[in-house]
Amino acid sequence: MSKEFKALLLLTLMFVLSFSVSLTMGQYPVSLGDSLSALVRFNENSVEHVIVISSRLPRTVIACFVGAALGISGVLMQAVTRNPMASPSILGINSGAIFLIVLISTLFPSFAGHGLIWVGMAGATLAGSIVYMLGSLGHGGLTPTRLVLGGAALTALFISFTQAILVINQDGLDRILFWLAGSLAGRTLDAFLPVLPYISAAVAVSCLIGQHINILMSGEDIAKGLGQNTFLLKTLIAVLVVVLAGSAVSAVGNIAFLGLIVPHIVRLSTGSDHRWLIPLSGLAGAVLLLISDVIARQIIMPEELPIGAMTAIIGAPLFVILARRNFSYG
Repeated sequence: MSKEFKALLLLTLMFVLSFSVSLTMGQYPVSLGDSLSALVRFNENSVEHVIVISSRLPRTVIACFVGAALGISGVLMQAVTRNPMASPSILGINSGAIFLIVLISTLFPSFAGHGLIWVGMAGATLAGSIVYMLGSLGHGGLTPTRLVLGGAALTALFISFTQAILVINQDGLDRILFWLAGSLAGRTLDAFLPVLPYISAAVAVSCLIGQHINILMSGEDIAKGLGQNTFLLKTLIAVLVVVLAGSAVSAVGNIAFLGLIVPHIVRLSTGSDHRWLIPLSGLAGAVLLLISDVIARQIIMPEELPIGAMTAIIGAPLFVILARRNFSYG
């Protein structure tokens, strides 16, 4: 049995367990039997069934798709930039999407649904373009260090702009804090459905181009020699990152560090074959976000910690380790 297949089996088992635990744990515990019964034979007169179907199931399903989207977007960003520290949150993609969503929703409160998805993607595209330009300035062209520094500067700038909107518009405090902190609380499947086709399509396409990314990672000259249109592939990867990150942010707000952590965890067990790395990172992203959400619900009950804060607590130490390792090589 190959190491990739072992990783697939392990992650599948972890996914089933974390999905089940997510349905049962919260301020009002529900047994696994009642949770399964609610899924197959819903009884509207049962409090447990209503809790599972109306609250636990939506946030669990949303966590699965958003976690997969962010995990895969991290793999794609690290591949196209050749930077092990790249992720949508580190390079300002998430903060750009959040800023534009907050700005538009503040100026036009009735603007929602499909519209916010496109706004999030536009913000992600804007942020990615600016980071690329900042990283390319000066002698030596684009380097991993410049890319991360440009992303950090842009993230701080967008967060400052978003906080300025918060100061100006006190009436929108709850909405703005939701986008800044990231949360699965109160999210419904009806609100998530407009995002679902974009995430599903982007995940499917990402899984199909794994072999092409392997060729690209062997070197641009080699890839071109093998007949690959590297510009087209890089453009496709960039579009996929924008769709995945923009859709995820428009659904649940800012989820930090997940796109950074997941690819490195998966690489430890499977290596860098993107035919496996991409789908396994999607599965691992779903598992990690489910686990983070369960912990966030339990840690300060009866309140709950924002899920973005929980992933930041997990991801920040790893980012420091990666930054020191990569900056030491200049």
